[in-house]
Amino acid sequence: MAVLLEYLTKFLLGYAALTLSFYMASLVIPKAGFVARSLAAYISLIACALYGVLASILLTLIGKRQIAQWAVARAFHFTMRYTTGIEFVVDDPENILGSTRPAVFIGNHQTELDVLMLGAIFPKYCSVTAKAQLKRVPFLGWFMTLSGTIFIDRKNSQGARSAMDGAANEIKTSRQSVYMFPEGTRSYAKEPMLLPFKKGAFHLAVQSGVPIVPIVVANYSHILYVKSLVFNSGKIPVKVLAPIPTANLTPADVDELTRETRELMLSELISLTEKARGQPIAMPATNGSSKGKSTAIDN
Repeated sequence: MAVLLEYLTKFLLGYAALTLSFYMASLVIPKAGFVARSLAAYISLIACALYGVLASILLTLIGKRQIAQWAVARAFHFTMRYTTGIEFVVDDPENILGSTRPAVFIGNHQTELDVLMLGAIFPKYCSVTAKAQLKRVPFLGWFMTLSGTIFIDRKNSQGARSAMDGAANEIKTSRQSVYMFPEGTRSYAKEPMLLPFKKGAFHLAVQSGVPIVPIVVANYSHILYVKSLVFNSGKIPVKVLAPIPTANLTPADVDELTRETRELMLSELISLTEKARGQPIAMPATNGSSKGKSTAIDN
């Protein structure tokens, strides 16, 4: 045990020294800031996932498992604020995040940094959905499993339907909300846009009879844009929109519900980005077909 602690201490000290050296180098070479913040973000994620494993076990033992993901999300939010200088600023004057339960929360999906966005907005008594492969990821997969993540195997349609039925049952019986990204993949968009929406979140809301709460994040390519190795500190605005009721809707209404919600979110995305940048932005002519990578929160 002593040897293990010695190696761990050396690793952490070396990692910290390497990260600080890149932060110092960024004063002269701006691209070094990309490496520095990437290193800081990854170690923060690992540390919070480890904390999440312990917190999930403890909260389960005392009957509070439903708030495990909220507790770890908050820890990641504050950790990243100090290690990377990035903060998502949430506009929720009606306290919709704190007062609407249960619900299906949905949001636009840009990059891996959206994990930090979840840290800022994640409500109590809420779970994420995730692709089944993440169960096998050390630290993160352990935490997600212990904290009640709803895993979906998209290669197994019967298993995916079963998982969604389980999610609907959890929403109804435990009043547990769910957060999903209807785009299904990260867009990595330089300008504000939305990929076509998948309908899983909307079917789930209609099946459960709970409202959909759209959450819109301004385009933040000026903060993180991987293609140009841009990773800066800064504040990113987030807007929580009014809940959209689904009571009395049927599966036949899902297409229209999906379309109207996407249009509402796209309009708010343009407006929010205009405010963040201080300049007008034209509404995209098409819905785009950009390719993205699978995320931890798919549907």
